[in-house]
Amino acid sequence: MTTNQKQIKGPLPGMAAVALWMFILCGIGLYGVIAHQLPRVAILLCVFFAAASSGLLRQRRWGWALSLAAAFLSMCYGVYMLFRFHQTPLIVMIAVNLIFFLYLVRPQVIERLR
Repeated sequence: MTTNQKQIKGPLPGMAAVALWMFILCGIGLYGVIAHQLPRVAILLCVFFAAASSGLLRQRRWGWALSLAAAFLSMCYGVYMLFRFHQTPLIVMIAVNLIFFLYLVRPQVIERLR
């Protein structure tokens, strides 16, 4: 190892923020199922979000792919809900998911994955 190469340890701070966001989405989905506001099938999405978060924190390529897909699909769902049902508070969720999607496709993030 030369002096120009750094030993890579742990996820980038942004990757940790994306993983935290995925855990928050998982918690919101679980709360919706428990409160009978969402169908029980939504538990599968919660598992998807939790797996994406866990894989991203472990810096696995499959975790990155799941997180990328989760951010994109959540953004698309928010856009659909915004235009179909005019739920303007979802603009925040759309913006956060777009920022995280664009962050995950950065070369520095992709280099960290095993």
